[in-house]
Amino acid sequence: MIKPDLTKALPENLGKLHFVGIGGSGMSGIARVFLASGYTVTGSDVRESSNIDALRGLGATITIGHDAANVGDADTLVVTGALWQDNPEYQLALEMGLPVLHRSQALAWLIGSHRLVSVAGAHGKTTSTGMIITALLEADRDPNFVNGGVIQSLGVSAKGGGDDLFVIEADESDGSFLLYDTSIALITNVDADHLDHYGSREAFDEAFVTFASRAREFVVISSDDPGAVAVTASLDASRVVTFGLAQDATVRVSEVTTSGPVAFTLSHAGVDRRVQLAVPGTHNALNAAGAYAVLTGLGLTPEEAISGLEVFGGTQRRFELHGTVRGVSVYDDYAHHPTEVQAALQAARTVVGDGRLIAVHQPHLYSRTQMMAGEFAAAYETLADHTVVLDVYGAREDPVPGVTGALVSERFDDPSRVDYVPDWQQAADRVAEIARDGDFVITLGCGDVYRIVPQLLGSLERTPQAETEPAPAGD
Repeated sequence: MIKPDLTKALPENLGKLHFVGIGGSGMSGIARVFLASGYTVTGSDVRESSNIDALRGLGATITIGHDAANVGDADTLVVTGALWQDNPEYQLALEMGLPVLHRSQALAWLIGSHRLVSVAGAHGKTTSTGMIITALLEADRDPNFVNGGVIQSLGVSAKGGGDDLFVIEADESDGSFLLYDTSIALITNVDADHLDHYGSREAFDEAFVTFASRAREFVVISSDDPGAVAVTASLDASRVVTFGLAQDATVRVSEVTTSGPVAFTLSHAGVDRRVQLAVPGTHNALNAAGAYAVLTGLGLTPEEAISGLEVFGGTQRRFELHGTVRGVSVYDDYAHHPTEVQAALQAARTVVGDGRLIAVHQPHLYSRTQMMAGEFAAAYETLADHTVVLDVYGAREDPVPGVTGALVSERFDDPSRVDYVPDWQQAADRVAEIARDGDFVITLGCGDVYRIVPQLLGSLERTPQAETEPAPAGD
């Protein structure tokens, strides 16, 4: 894993840029904005993807596979933190003395002196960022933006704009959110995560205090999340706007209706307004409240803000429907932390009706799996009718002996409600064996679990519908 050196001065000129790992959601968005700004962009990645197709269509030259020759005549290398140190393109750039920028540093260079809205938090930041961007566009603003996921209605995660405003999803996982010169900070929550980087809960919380304190205009922060409340206590109260279910929240959510797309009452400045979103889940009502606080702080009227929030249709890999076969709907979601899993499954419960919820969980990171296996098991056993656990997606981490998906399945109190199936085709076949008309299948994880969706749909097509309750795991 490559960690950014946040003390490194950024070059005045970047010249031709080469992106190593260009197909990722963050890297591809940044590359898109550089292309729109007239820069020559090349890149490489391990596989083809829709992101790579789109970038090629915009003029990027992209090679599949990593090789030192891919660097060509580039002046600057941009890398993702998930890259290994022995990557040949990275090593050649070091030998040549080329500037090597972490993607967060390339984004900071793009932002420059723009008025910046940074959205951070362990969960909800991609959706909240998408809500802000959608509402600004609906209000005829033209912001620059880089989000961590594709906004469904726009078909892109990033775009250059004509306004002075720049809106980003700011990544706390490696501390790079401290790099940005933020004007307005939105903190969705401060739920402990990425302790492999920070080392302790105290250091994690302190990073958010630093992030919030540096915001030059104001901070919007959750009134409900205990971590966020603790951070708020360290801030200048005159610069803080809170949002949430709490009675004393500046922007308060109440009277939440979760049957289908969520509806709620939004109370602000003594006025109650009823809001009907196009996405499900109480967590999205809270995301919308935080976005509303940012939008009105930017000068939108309450009516403009709410109108924009109500047309937001979601982002890819956030409760995204991929198909329905023999009455079984197959969804995918990015949730990869117990709190996110709980929110995603609770949202699914509001729309599944009389059907059952079958979860396919891909653990992400060996460290997180080892630390939170019990919390994952509790969330799935409480909210899903059956869970199929895949093996760990290690991402930037080396394998840890004894840490597999079995750590999660073994923590279930009722073993009949879970299967640990490392083989993807066998996992898809197990889901098809279980599923009946009216059920929801949802894959969860921020690795490559979405790639199992075609196998799930194919297995459902081939497997006759079960007429009885599924057999207990292992029978």
